[in-house]
Amino acid sequence: MSARILQSNETPFAAVDLDPITLDIIENALRNARNEMDATLVRTAMSPGIREQGDAFPLIADHKGRMIVGQFGSYIGPFLEGYDGTVEEGDMIMLSDPYSVGGAVSHCNDWLVLLPVFKDGRLIAYTSMFGHQSDIGGKVAGSMPIDATTIFQEGVRIPPIKIWKAGQYNEDVVRLIMHQVRTPEWCKADLNALIASCRVAARRVVEMAERFGDDVFVSACENLLARNHRAMASLIDTAIGEEKVSFEDYICDDGMGYGPYKIKCTMWRENGRVVLDFAGTDPQSKASINFFLNENMMRMFFGIYMIMVFDPQILFNDGYYDLIDVRIPEGSLLKPRFPAALSGRTHALGRMFDILGGLLGQKTPEFLTAAGFSSSPHLFYSGTDSKGEYFQLFQIGFGGIPGRPLGDGPDGHSLFPNFTNVPNEFLERYFPLIVERYETVADSGGAGLHRGGNGIEMVYRFLEPGLIAIHDDRWFTYPWGVNGGAPGARARKILVKADGTETIVGNKVEDIAVEAGDVLHFVTWGGGGWGDPLERDPALVAHEIVQGLVTVKGARAYGVVIVDGEVDSAATEALRAAIRAERGPVQTFDFGPDIETLRANCERETGRPAPVQPVWAHYAAAAE
Repeated sequence: MSARILQSNETPFAAVDLDPITLDIIENALRNARNEMDATLVRTAMSPGIREQGDAFPLIADHKGRMIVGQFGSYIGPFLEGYDGTVEEGDMIMLSDPYSVGGAVSHCNDWLVLLPVFKDGRLIAYTSMFGHQSDIGGKVAGSMPIDATTIFQEGVRIPPIKIWKAGQYNEDVVRLIMHQVRTPEWCKADLNALIASCRVAARRVVEMAERFGDDVFVSACENLLARNHRAMASLIDTAIGEEKVSFEDYICDDGMGYGPYKIKCTMWRENGRVVLDFAGTDPQSKASINFFLNENMMRMFFGIYMIMVFDPQILFNDGYYDLIDVRIPEGSLLKPRFPAALSGRTHALGRMFDILGGLLGQKTPEFLTAAGFSSSPHLFYSGTDSKGEYFQLFQIGFGGIPGRPLGDGPDGHSLFPNFTNVPNEFLERYFPLIVERYETVADSGGAGLHRGGNGIEMVYRFLEPGLIAIHDDRWFTYPWGVNGGAPGARARKILVKADGTETIVGNKVEDIAVEAGDVLHFVTWGGGGWGDPLERDPALVAHEIVQGLVTVKGARAYGVVIVDGEVDSAATEALRAAIRAERGPVQTFDFGPDIETLRANCERETGRPAPVQPVWAHYAAAAE
């Protein structure tokens, strides 16, 4: 089963030898077209998740569906392979159901628009954009129920459909979709923004082909893919060994009392290709934390990590995919069986970057990156205000990026580099709440030669009764440090009622009732530290105390003694000598306490009971 491409012009493209200047011009024109897609989106979308935070991912692909420029890797190939339909001029395809496209999108909140670009009756490229919809119906506001046991509880599922067919808009199907959601005005505006972004890029592609010629444009795409293939092959040859290395990390819990969930990956080089084998990963969850990991998406994760660590100048595209063999066991947390719930897949998605860091750094520890803000904590707040108007907030929080070989991790940053926070002024204007505090949490970044980025504390005062939900992780396990660096601090959430009563709420909770005057302290986690903290410049530590990033007490983790605001050099030297003598050699990884110790100390440290490891055979059977 695969898509049938209908063209009035079947003339094949001819290969053309390109000079470097022409290739550079087309490459930069494609980069600019991709940026124009983002600009169009944020200017026309309505939901804060897309308009303010940028939770959307563009791409421009060649006529075979291979991404040339973009942010999230190409899902077009897997889609075309699984799509039993035609693709012709004037079509535009929309979808959101992960199971219908092999995980090319990974939960139903992501609405994807795909536009085949024709010129003179011949398919010359694709443009595509997907964005996270704030609501798609289902059992809870925001459509990401933590306790969902099936995807049918997570809102409207859209199989591949043509919202434009041969130039005709399918208004009825769009009306049907919007009838299922709680925020149809936002969703329709966001859908139109996705469409507009794809059309803008399509125009730019046609303009390039008209300027240089169709064959030159297509040959340029082939050259850019081939260049990426050569660069990645060289990186793989130098950075990946033939000896197998393994790494595992955990999702703390599933929000239903079970966990932690292990994700394990083994990596090696074989015949010039990288093998990423996820054997040993825990079975799928009965809850919604499953991540339907498309193999091309994992190839994209690997490529992004390799490029950003070793050579950020390389243009990221799909040219290297045949160099990576991804193996994911069926029925696991990363390849659950239909109809497993998927809406809470963010935690496992983000953990892929920590796992890649742990794998790739074992051969070359100097390139190791600590564990960091590898998730996207969500806050949902919904209800009906005193004027009888419905409100619904979906917001992604930020935290500490890990310490890195090149320096400290940024404080209060996003997992995805292009995300921005929703301005507090926007929140207070459009939702019944006040943001009383938005600041970094001192000492939450792991100590190291290069400090892990601090998490942040967002304090919300609710002005109307409603329901809140929280989706976060790293409240049980630690964001680990490397090369002597310490782990970062864990996440926590505290609800203070109007009468002053304080409750530590979970990091995966649903339908928590709040009243006017209640205050939520939403504290995210820090990044792990990199390198021996005793090697950090004491003057820098003292300066960060003035900045509010480190406390006087926290400075002692770096072996620095502060007296009357100044570094006590003699006391610092003595403290560092004592710490070195007590700890011994630095370790490559510092995961903090082991799992069983964490279980024993959980209630005392977090105010929450420890998650329970399920009996997997019974649990997996129940999930089916």
